[in-house]
Amino acid sequence: MTVHTSDDQWLDAPVETVFAFMDEPANQAAVTPSLTRADRIERLPNGGNRAAYEYAMFGVTLTGEVRASTYEPPERIVYEMSGDLTGRIAWRFEPERGGTRLTYAADYEVPGPLPEFLLAPLIRWYNRREVRQLLYNVAEAVEGKVQATAGTA
Repeated sequence: MTVHTSDDQWLDAPVETVFAFMDEPANQAAVTPSLTRADRIERLPNGGNRAAYEYAMFGVTLTGEVRASTYEPPERIVYEMSGDLTGRIAWRFEPERGGTRLTYAADYEVPGPLPEFLLAPLIRWYNRREVRQLLYNVAEAVEGKVQATAGTA
């Protein structure tokens, strides 16, 4: 079953700050609700990451790797996923009103034997909730860092 999910949020932080934060796999695990582990395996020749992931969904742990197929600091990162989940995750970082418009979009295959008509509504709801929380968590993390940095002179 193929799933598409996307959302965006304005963050009160510079594009470079948001990009640097999301370029660190451990930070992605810290802000993504069901991502229980993301460890850098290596920096790729394009500058992006190859990382191992562990994702828990409905009591099932899914593992695999992501590889930055497109890496254009500070504008965009596209990851190709392999393993239990296959697909693509795209991050876009755009300057807006003195901050950053952060956009997340993903297309991936969900493994499993259950019929799509049973799973599709539940998975769409789950993904909308996860992405909304992820973007909120990123905002909390980077806006807090910007405010903490601004206060130290």
